[in-house]
Amino acid sequence: MVKAADMLIARRADTRARADFATWKMMAKLNGLSALPSEAQNFLATYKKLLEQMGDAEATETTINLVYKSYYEEMGGAGTPPEVPSRQNEPVAGNVTAFRRPTAKPKKSAPSDAAAAGSSEKPRLPVALIFACLCVVYVAIRYFWG
Repeated sequence: MVKAADMLIARRADTRARADFATWKMMAKLNGLSALPSEAQNFLATYKKLLEQMGDAEATETTINLVYKSYYEEMGGAGTPPEVPSRQNEPVAGNVTAFRRPTAKPKKSAPSDAAAAGSSEKPRLPVALIFACLCVVYVAIRYFWG
């Protein structure tokens, strides 16, 4: 029986393991392997050995599982780490999300009568006019009471 606290630790450890491994893998691709901690370098060396024996997806999952077990112990999980249900995400084609222009909102048709347009909308004062009025009020108060 798995306690709720252990399951919470397991989820955190799994999330952290997946994020850290993705970061380590990217740093290795960018020739930043020497900047990683020794623990990360060891996990990446294990990953490279696993790549020789199996495919990329299997090696990645196996390495993430090893990192997860390490993090579970580090976070104070009791006993053997429970299996965290894997998320069924669609495969990622790349790191770039395609830009989509927002859909244009249809413009309201202008009424034929100008008087009708004035009654349906409130006139908006420009910000500069409001600021100028506030300055005049401030100067008037300072002049008459100060």
